[in-house]
Amino acid sequence: MKPSTASSNKDHQSSASGSAAGPDRSADSSSAARRVATAGLLASLALIFSYVEALVPFNAGVPGVKLGLANLVPLIVLYRLDARYAAAVNLIRVALAGLLFTGAFAALYSLAGCIVSFLVMWICKRTSLFSIIGVSMAGGVFHNLGQLCVAMAAVSGLQLIHYMPVLIMSGIIAGIIVGIGAQILVDRIPAKLFR
Repeated sequence: MKPSTASSNKDHQSSASGSAAGPDRSADSSSAARRVATAGLLASLALIFSYVEALVPFNAGVPGVKLGLANLVPLIVLYRLDARYAAAVNLIRVALAGLLFTGAFAALYSLAGCIVSFLVMWICKRTSLFSIIGVSMAGGVFHNLGQLCVAMAAVSGLQLIHYMPVLIMSGIIAGIIVGIGAQILVDRIPAKLFR
């Protein structure tokens, strides 16, 4: 009689623990699904920024110089979600913008700048030595340098190195502007939207 009671108690405890674990799993999967949906919406927003930037004529006299409004979104995602979502938003934005607006060659340049700048921003953020504006500034500079390296490899000419000072300066200026915008939005957007 007693052994059967003990086994029934164990069954009851295991079923209770299973039911307790059930809501945790469903809450985790719901949170993950919400984050994926949020990342998808933000990737769409970054794509809209890329489209707006493609529409607005901006000629600084040097190829590749632009404000980089679309980089605002991955930067916010990097601080509000994590690096995986930020990388996904960045890559989706570059791929779709290449297919829809800019073309394959421009997408290749943008992809090189995107990968290099994202890695640099991620490293800078992990060190905790830089503000979001400093991280954005580093990303802007290395985005331009990544594109410059691809251009130099494509044309097999080192003469493009003369563009480097201008690209560094424009990356700093654009990074500061984007970083200020990201700082304002990170402070004002409720954190619960990203949970």
